[in-house]
Amino acid sequence: MKDLDHDAAFLERAIAAGAGARPADLVIRNARLFSVLDGSITETDIAIVGDRIVGTHGRYEGARTIDAGGRIAVPGFIDTHLHIESSLVTPFEFDRCVLPHGVTTAICDPHEIANVLGAQGIRYFLDCALETVMDIRVNLSSCVPATAFETAGARLEIADLAPLRSHPKVIGLAEFMNFPGVLARDPAVLAKLAAFQDGHIDGHAPLLTGMALNGYLAARIRTDHEATSAAEAREKLAKGMTILIREGSVSKDLNALAPILTPDTSSFVALCTDDRNPLDIAEEGHLDSMIRRLIAKGNRPLDAYRAASWSAANAFGLRDRGQIAPGWRADIALLDDLEDCLVATVIAAGRPADAEAFAARRPVAPVGLDSVHAAKVTAAAFVMPASDRQTPVIGVVPGRIITEHLTMSLPHRDGLAQADIEQDALKVAVVERHRGTGNIGRGFVHGFGLTRGAIASSVGHDSHNICVVGASDEAMATAVNRVIALKGGFAVADGSEVLAELALPLAGLMSLEPFETVHAALERLRAAAKTIGCVLPEPFLQVAFLPLPVIPHLKITDLGLFDVDRFTLVDA
Repeated sequence: MKDLDHDAAFLERAIAAGAGARPADLVIRNARLFSVLDGSITETDIAIVGDRIVGTHGRYEGARTIDAGGRIAVPGFIDTHLHIESSLVTPFEFDRCVLPHGVTTAICDPHEIANVLGAQGIRYFLDCALETVMDIRVNLSSCVPATAFETAGARLEIADLAPLRSHPKVIGLAEFMNFPGVLARDPAVLAKLAAFQDGHIDGHAPLLTGMALNGYLAARIRTDHEATSAAEAREKLAKGMTILIREGSVSKDLNALAPILTPDTSSFVALCTDDRNPLDIAEEGHLDSMIRRLIAKGNRPLDAYRAASWSAANAFGLRDRGQIAPGWRADIALLDDLEDCLVATVIAAGRPADAEAFAARRPVAPVGLDSVHAAKVTAAAFVMPASDRQTPVIGVVPGRIITEHLTMSLPHRDGLAQADIEQDALKVAVVERHRGTGNIGRGFVHGFGLTRGAIASSVGHDSHNICVVGASDEAMATAVNRVIALKGGFAVADGSEVLAELALPLAGLMSLEPFETVHAALERLRAAAKTIGCVLPEPFLQVAFLPLPVIPHLKITDLGLFDVDRFTLVDA
């Protein structure tokens, strides 16, 4: 929905209603207001005019009334870093799926679609953000492509980003993943950083520490969602960063970082999901799940709810939201239970988030419906010559996108390297799908547990080529070819048979179907992956992070295995 004009006529109405001289547009009656200032709970009405709260701590009349029935009112939650594409649905379906969980603001980096479609993909997100009920804000993708060691569908320089900066939904520059480029003072990197020195710059610095971290922060980078230990987070807090505790479908850092959320630090800590799929949203929730778990681990409700609202708003310069008080944006979640964070009703910009609000959104046409430009492959595409040396193997760690750099002695036959089921050493390959180069990067991966078959995905961070993991070359070819035929998506194959699939035709990243349909398809895919031996709870998101060459330690791109620590391709 477009932001309302706050002209003199609006202010006259707001002031009069707040003072009780005229009815408000909407009154939430009989609420118990939870303060993120001091944790107090006050029985009160909440008066709203347009998208603004105009009265609390009093009794009000309104043109429309919602009886809270004693429910607890908390500020709407702010997800401080995510990629809507990872929900596998359009921004409109993400809106409908996540808003009922109390998330009234989502700060997204559309760099997944930007890596496929460039500025066109970002403009699609901005057009959607003008219509959604949830307030979707955009940080402009800073690293497209993330590195020079992969083939992306687009390249964005500062000249491409600058025209988008003045858009009302743009906050600043998104996660600056290329920290080696920052520290090397690469001219193209410096041009982007210089252009946003007076705005927000999001960080992305896994395991960066010491003097190197100081150099990175000297570029005025303010936040980080990649801390995976309390010690790492505390150093970054001490050096002025706001830490975004992340709990996604693969990257699960809440348990490790919960100790850093204290009364002293909660104004400098916020929450994010980064990448969360419809299965986890349906089964666990979204930020509501994080709040629930933090409180269950012993964190004060005040600190958890402050981090989810007030602290998040301050970190990203959203000065109109984050608490329930006169003059603030009317983003409110009504809870049945504070400690369990059971969301009953959501008010977004002064409007109940109901079917009527979702139906009023004007549609935005999808883009990138023909973005997969790869030729069909045969089993021979995944053949690798044997080596007498120890073979580098990507080691998957469940619940983390950081991978290990393992070495194994693998069997070979007729001069060709073979997968080894006993050691759980499977083949992994990345098939370039943007430019028809024919590039295929090949290697081995440990941690999936497949005993047969293959899993393929056109979601492969960040360049989103087709990534496939398999126990047999035939099944790998079957899965890849089905993804190509779907114009993007997921596939599980066993031999020449496709066991389950999901089409993701919007840029090869998102479905055009309702989130309920996607959820059902993901359940079938997860079950199919289990039948071929997969031991990972979220195999497709884990596949999607294997080609991410900015996260330690060993990854794979369409150009081959990549040593992130040395920031170079591994010698064949």
